[in-house]
Amino acid sequence: MTELAPTQRRALRAAAHHLNPVVSISQKGLTPSVLAEIDRCLKAHELIKLRLYGIEREDRDALFAEICTALTCVAVQHIGNLLVLWRENPKDTEAQKPATTRRRKEPPATKKQAAARAEARSRKS
Repeated sequence: MTELAPTQRRALRAAAHHLNPVVSISQKGLTPSVLAEIDRCLKAHELIKLRLYGIEREDRDALFAEICTALTCVAVQHIGNLLVLWRENPKDTEAQKPATTRRRKEPPATKKQAAARAEARSRKS
């Protein structure tokens, strides 16, 4: 399990504040299907919240550590029945972009805007 710097952890806690829990763990505990769902959510969102129902206080830390080791994610925050997890998305966003991208000019919304653009072009040349 990797450790976060305090500034990284603070930023992730702030980003997770407005999130709603995406996975709930209750009576049956941490099953393979729940682990698979947490993994899918981490792949999609990187930062997620989990809600625990009916799990004793002593067992929550062990459950949190078990999830982090099984999915190679980082424990960001544990407050009561809420757990916050983070795992960096392995996708390289620069590699997915095409080499050449053209910006398409948007048509002007009004005649005044079209006239202003035409005047600006004439000043440049």
